[in-house]
Amino acid sequence: MKKLYISLITGALISSFILGWLIDSLSAPPSNLDNFKLEKQVLAGVVSEMAQHPSDQHQAWLNRFAESSHFSLSYHDNAELALPIELHSQLLIPGGITLEDELGFYLIQTSEALADHHVQLRVEKPPMPANRTDLFLTVGFYLGICIFMWWWLAPLTKRLSLLNKATAQFANGNLDARINLTGLSYIRELETSYNRMADQIQQLIEENQLLASSMSHDIRTPLACLRFGLDAAIDSHDSEKIKHYLARMEGDLDQMESMLNRYLEYATLEQKSYQISPTSISSSELFENCVHQVAPKLQAQSIKLDIKAEDYLLYVDPHWLARAIVNLLSNATDFAKTRITISTTQTHSDTYIEIEDDGPGIDEENLDNVLKPFFQQESHRNRAAKNFGLGLAIVAKVIAWHFGEIKVSRSKSLGGAKFTLRLPHRCHLKNKTGTW
Repeated sequence: MKKLYISLITGALISSFILGWLIDSLSAPPSNLDNFKLEKQVLAGVVSEMAQHPSDQHQAWLNRFAESSHFSLSYHDNAELALPIELHSQLLIPGGITLEDELGFYLIQTSEALADHHVQLRVEKPPMPANRTDLFLTVGFYLGICIFMWWWLAPLTKRLSLLNKATAQFANGNLDARINLTGLSYIRELETSYNRMADQIQQLIEENQLLASSMSHDIRTPLACLRFGLDAAIDSHDSEKIKHYLARMEGDLDQMESMLNRYLEYATLEQKSYQISPTSISSSELFENCVHQVAPKLQAQSIKLDIKAEDYLLYVDPHWLARAIVNLLSNATDFAKTRITISTTQTHSDTYIEIEDDGPGIDEENLDNVLKPFFQQESHRNRAAKNFGLGLAIVAKVIAWHFGEIKVSRSKSLGGAKFTLRLPHRCHLKNKTGTW
């Protein structure tokens, strides 16, 4: 919005300055200070003639001359002049000095013969013609400002109209309504915020719909098993079989409880995005914490984990990023044969973390879907008893909270899956976007 404020102030100042200058140029009356050639010659002649007479006759001689001419002449003491001392010497110059008041002009001159007196020649200002120029100029000034500001703000009103239209469409159910960003927009930050808000709302709605449909589908199997075990236990008279059925029913209940907990955890995950607290942490310390959490699982499945990473300083939320990496390592442990690797690289703006395994990998057609919630590749189903297709979706959310990106591909060195995390530096300061 700073760009908008600056443009408004700049537009107002420029328009006022240009229009004010034009109006001053058009309305300024011509100066008469240098147009009294005749009057100055008469005044010089009067002063010269009076110098030829005695000082006690100056007033009488001037009165007779004034009566016989059309000039308004008067004789005054120099003490009556409110002039700076340095201007008194200019009274001796032929033509003297010219003063102006609201009614007209005064041409004043003296000579050494006049001693401490001077002669004034009064010139009345001509009457101003009765016209409406000032009114037209005033109206033109304000009209010009309006036109200039309209031209200056037209792009803003257009972008606000597009924002209002997109908002109305989104409110009416068109969840794909977005604003195409341009470099000339005064409200680019506002448009970016709207697009991001719309993306999050659309994602939440789609995930809630998917959550409801997935839960209704996935819960049917343990419910059916529970119903079967309950009927079998009721019909059976063998105490050993009843215990067996009850044990199976307890397992089905545990699976349902685990499923509901994971679903509810994912459903409330977006609310925790505001709890992100970036801080400085070294990559070696972060990886050490993650490896410690998955070490029992790695040992149980005889998986070797190699860390080929430089020790970089990261500015992230240690808790949530560690959880994302642990999810990736746990997922890799489920499918790796013998080996998992972690590597890091860093550029001037981003840090890249790569996690690879030597498992079967992810099919090409599923690379874009594997990060979606509740998605499980057919060849991987039931690989883990409590895998509900939410681990990688949680990873994608955590990386998005850090304004980063995650890319899924096939490892060239190990042949299995490869997950690449891009984390921008100082991610909490601004919304960064990038392409691979």
